[in-house]
Amino acid sequence: MASKICAFVTVGLFPFWLNARQGPPLRETLSQSSQMVVVTTKDWTATEGWLRRFERRERDWQQIGPSVRVVVGRTGLGWGRGLTNPPASSDPQKREGDGRSPAGVFRLTYAFGYAAADEVREIKLPYIQCTESVECVDDTNSAYYNIIKDRRSAEKVDWKSSEKMRMSDDEYKLGVFIAHNTSPTEPGAGSCVFMHIWKEPGHPTSGCTAMSMGGIESLLGWLDPRSNPVLVQLPQEVYRQKQIDWMLPAIKF
Repeated sequence: MASKICAFVTVGLFPFWLNARQGPPLRETLSQSSQMVVVTTKDWTATEGWLRRFERRERDWQQIGPSVRVVVGRTGLGWGRGLTNPPASSDPQKREGDGRSPAGVFRLTYAFGYAAADEVREIKLPYIQCTESVECVDDTNSAYYNIIKDRRSAEKVDWKSSEKMRMSDDEYKLGVFIAHNTSPTEPGAGSCVFMHIWKEPGHPTSGCTAMSMGGIESLLGWLDPRSNPVLVQLPQEVYRQKQIDWMLPAIKF
């Protein structure tokens, strides 16, 4: 496993990844990715599911490692804003504070955790250390909405609510930022969505995707920015409907 550290001196430069709504079609974008994380749930309201990792080998997707049990938002999934637009349908859509995890296709852009960068040499993604002053802003009226920011470097602390990234437990000890509602950011469409360590098995989140410590460690040791990793997160039936059109890995549920 490569030992490369990408530590950021300044926190708050995110999100910065281009969204497919402003770029090429989804299939073309996904063709440039050779790492895919697939999370599926039984239906829109289910709060538990499974995570599978895939690597592209020539033209085929091959699963890497075993499937991992995960939990999602306390009210299930809702279409989010990433490399796909929320469709015009009766399906639920992700909004700020609704307790849903975003459904769709999203880039996995950087990692975060409590340890210093030189203590996580196995992580290849860009990495942010979560200190006491690092927060993810969920105030829809803030200029920093949906951005992880060190309040000490903010030109103006204009937010009234945020996620403290250095928590009193281990939930954010290791995590990955999901590029949901970025580039552009729509106030109220949802913010601060991560993959991180669960509170306990079966305990849903407020809108993130969580798993065991071992699960997140394996994921972070595998993700490589050179492979343009993406997350596909969908209910099983929707995944079946999109599998051919989006050229997703075939899964037997």
